This record gives sequence, structure tokens and C-alpha cells, in this order.
Amino acid sequence: MAFVAPLRDIRFVLNELAGLDKVRQLPGGDDIAPEIVDAVLEENARLLQDAVAPLNHAADRQPATLADGVVTTSPGFKAAFREFVTGGWQGLSHPTEFGGQGLPKLLATPCVENLNAASLSFGLCPLLTDGAIEVLLTAGTPAQRALYVPKLVDGTWTGTMNLTEPQAGSDLSQVRTRAVPQGDGTYRLFGQKIYITYGEHDLAENIVHMVLARLPDAPEGVKGISLFMVPKFLVNDDGSLGARNDVWCASLEHKLGIKASPTAVLLYGDNQGDVGAGALGTLIGTEHRGLETMFIMMNAARFAVGVQGVAIAERAMQQAVAYARDRVQSRAVEGSAGPVAIVHHPDVRRNLMTMRALTQASRAVAYVAAGAFDFAHRHPDADVRQKNQAFHEYMVPIVKGFATEMANEVTSVGVQVHGGMGFIEETGAAQHYRDARILAIYEGTTAIQANDLVGRKTARDQGAVARGVIAAMRETHDALLSTPATSVAGAGLADLSDIAHFLATGIADLEACVDYVVAQTKAQPREVHAGSVPYLMLSGYVHGGWQMARAAAVCRDRMAAGDLEPFLTGKLATARFYCSNILPRASALRTAILDGSADVLALDPDQF
Repeated sequence: MAFVAPLRDIRFVLNELAGLDKVRQLPGGDDIAPEIVDAVLEENARLLQDAVAPLNHAADRQPATLADGVVTTSPGFKAAFREFVTGGWQGLSHPTEFGGQGLPKLLATPCVENLNAASLSFGLCPLLTDGAIEVLLTAGTPAQRALYVPKLVDGTWTGTMNLTEPQAGSDLSQVRTRAVPQGDGTYRLFGQKIYITYGEHDLAENIVHMVLARLPDAPEGVKGISLFMVPKFLVNDDGSLGARNDVWCASLEHKLGIKASPTAVLLYGDNQGDVGAGALGTLIGTEHRGLETMFIMMNAARFAVGVQGVAIAERAMQQAVAYARDRVQSRAVEGSAGPVAIVHHPDVRRNLMTMRALTQASRAVAYVAAGAFDFAHRHPDADVRQKNQAFHEYMVPIVKGFATEMANEVTSVGVQVHGGMGFIEETGAAQHYRDARILAIYEGTTAIQANDLVGRKTARDQGAVARGVIAAMRETHDALLSTPATSVAGAGLADLSDIAHFLATGIADLEACVDYVVAQTKAQPREVHAGSVPYLMLSGYVHGGWQMARAAAVCRDRMAAGDLEPFLTGKLATARFYCSNILPRASALRTAILDGSADVLALDPDQF
């Protein structure tokens, strides 16, 4: 079915939960009038609905191909990419001095969501390019920025991230790619990188690889890794392209999903180019500090992957709803003259509400984190910047880990709604399920996000940021119990005590687990980390409940004033469903974390 960007819910979250009006008041936001916001959202939706979304299913059937070192992307991708970058979408949130539009991350986030909902495989190329731009803006020299960033921003060139090697998956201390100084400020790289998204393609004139490698004198471990920029074609001082560099695509991976995204094995220093043996590159940042620099790209990518989870969940939900409305099968449980559309069956409704509630909650969590990013980078007060930076960093593993695991559930439920037809490729439901599965793996598995949440984001500051968030959650709880004045039309809508009850329980669950992590991480590190993924998921469920409760309060107040728009009644019903059916999962996870972690480690390895 055709994808329709969920602009009504996006606008609600931007304006009512994520604070777009306050972001617009930050320095640099003077030109972002409401009509500009509307124009960006509408034009982005039009482009993606018309030019990208129709390619998604066909591209799954006709993925990228490799022949003689040349990768050809799926039919239609090249033209759609040209339309995408010509419209300025690659540079949406990047600085105007390099050709970008300088819009806040909060406004760029729904555009990223809609891009990936239209086609997850297509959206990965701009995602990696954004990361390369951020690395150069943060750690590149003025000359590197001036030469490379404008071409990346306008889509003439694209970027990649090269971390993984056959012997080094998530453990980057095992990276063995070599970088040999040439004495003129350049380096020759030798090694092999795997799982390189859009490592080779035909969408752009050049590909700029960000590559982790070791210098000859590098110490062992992660402290010995440096970061290098290695273009497919060397770049002359005037920005024109020079010789073909010694980096080549050896093969493309055959994957469960995102098949139209070329995932390359790249060989550096195979002596196939025009520059001799060794791919020529330049250092980014400081020697032996490359992993720190690469984390700039990784953190941006991790947030974006969480948004991808929201995107694929939205796409799967839309398809499931459309199918449930059209598919006629079986009589209603209360009795009917004949078969009814399956949307009338209670369990199908439960499935659809689960999909809807998880998707909307995760969207709100991600957008609120995006708003904090803007405050962290644009607010004139240093203390406000620091607090928002801490909150955003705390939220990144939750957005990435929870939203991607949520996408696995939502796309699986989407197959279930379709029944047997969901297992048939022609419907497209199976593609969403397959595409979503990678999200909880790449850019750091859920366990890696959970370990980050436990160690760096909770235990390191003794739970200070987490407890600050909990205090804000309690303020929302108290607001739920207030009683606004009601019109006749809105009478009886003021009572949100049921949502307040579920939120209070979720807050208590989160607080108990924060206390446990802070108290026991050093004393019982294995037990704490055995429960790290449950802790991340509990955090995600409670943060989702917090945002849905905030949404409920907004709906309550507007409805109490007489605004009975169907969107508001639907949003309030979804919030109630989330709090009564989804949020209680946190209590079970609390039990597993506090009382069950030791049982995870009960068996010796040889007993498995």
C-alpha cells in the first residue's frame, strides 16, 4: 500500500511535547516561522511519498548488484537520490556556511523518519553521509571542511563509516587495518573492512570513507586507533576529482533485509587503483584518538537508527491497518449476519493498538531527545546547554535500543495481523519484518546500548541525570491529577487518574532499578549487566509512558475546553491503552532485574 507521512501526529509531538516553539526562539531560529515548518514537512512528505516510497517493495526484489567492482543500485534509486539531494534534504540541519539550511535537529528528525519509512534501504545512504559531515565539522581541519563538506552537503559526494573487520566485530580494540605515514601529510591504508553500508554505489560522483586504522607506533587496544578520511577518488585542491584510489569493493553481502542497500566488503591497499599499493588518506583529528572522533559519527548514527525504528514501525502499522479494514473474514464474536472486516475482531484490535501505541510513544521519546539536542547546542546559557546535553546523551541509548526493539515487535505483529498473507512476500508485510531486524544490531547491538546506559549514563554520575528525569516524570503525574475547567462538550473528560496510577507505578519501577544499578554496578558487575537489556527496555517503556501521559494531559485540556477533534480523542485513547497495556511490562522487568539477574548466570558455559 502507499505510504502516507503521519503529519498530524508529527505536528502534535513537535508542538505539544518536544517544544518546537521554544526551539524556534533559540539563536538561529528567527527564520523558522510556523509556515516554514509546515512547508518543510509538507514538501518532505510529498517527495518521499511520490518519489521514494513506491520504490521500496520493488527494490527489495531487485537489490543492488556488483559486477567488475562496480555497484549498480536498485532501479529508480539513482533518479530518486538526485531529486532528494537537489531539493536540499541532505543539508537540512547542516550549517548554512557549507550550503546547508541550518534547521534544528528537532525539525530534521521527522524528515529523517519519513525518509526511512518511505524506504529504509534508500535512507541509509543519507544517514551515513550526515555522520561523515558531523565528523568533519567537529574534528576536521579548516581545509578538510572547506574541501569536503559542501560536496557532502549537496549530495555530490556521499560518506561512509568503516569500523568492522572480520576479526573485529563490536570489539574495535581488535582493528588491524594499517595506516603508513608517507611523510607529506598523507597515509597509505592496508586492510579489509566488512559490513560497509553504501561502501560502493552509483548514486554520487565520489564516496568519502571514514576509516579506523592503526599507525605503525600505535599501542594495542582502543587507545591505538586513529581515524582517516579515504576518498574513492582523490580530491584536488580545487575540489575536482583526481586518480582512482586503492579502495575496492570485493563483494556485497546477501542479507535478510534492507536488500537494496549495498553492504560492501572493502579492500584497502590491494594495488588495483591508479595510485599504487595502499589507499591514500588523511588523518582526521589526533593520532591514536580516532575512536573518540568516530563516536561523534556513531552517536549521531545511533540516534538516527532509533528514528529508523520509529519509521519502519509506522510503515508496518499503516499497512496492517489498511489490510485489517479490507480483509473480510469470520463473524463478529458477538454475532453478526455474515463475515466482517477483521478490524472488528477484538484481538486484531489489540494488535493494532499495540502497534499504534508503541510507535507513537517511541516517536515522542525520540523527538523530545532531538529537542534537547537543539537546546544543548543553541541555547545561550551554558548551564542550560550542559543539562540538555546530559539529558540527550542519556537518551541516545534508550532511543536507539528501545525504538529498534520496538520495531521488531511492531513489524512482527504486523505480519500477525495479515495472517498467512503476512508470510507471503507479495503483501510487503514480511519485508518490513525483515528490514527491521538489523536495526537492533548495527551501530551497536541492544546489549551495547544497554551497557552504555548502565555504565556511562547511570552509574558514572550516580544516577543524577536519571533521577532528574524521574523528578520531571513526577511533575507530569501530578499534572494528570489536576482538574481543568470543562465546557459542556468536554464534561467528564478531565479524569486521568487511571493514567496517573499506571505512570506512578512505572516511575517507581524505574527509580528502584536506577538505585540498584548505582548501588551494585561495582559490587556485582556481572549481575547488573545480566539485567542491562531489561533495564534499557524498562527505561524505554517508562519514558514512553511519560510522553504518552503528557500527550493525554494536552488532549484532556483541549477537549475539556470543547475541542473534540477526532485526532485528540484517538490520541487520548491510545495513551490510555499504552499506560494500561504496555507500561505494566516495566513491573515484570523490574522483577527480572532486581531478583532474576543471578539466574541468568547460573549455568556454566559448558552446560549450554
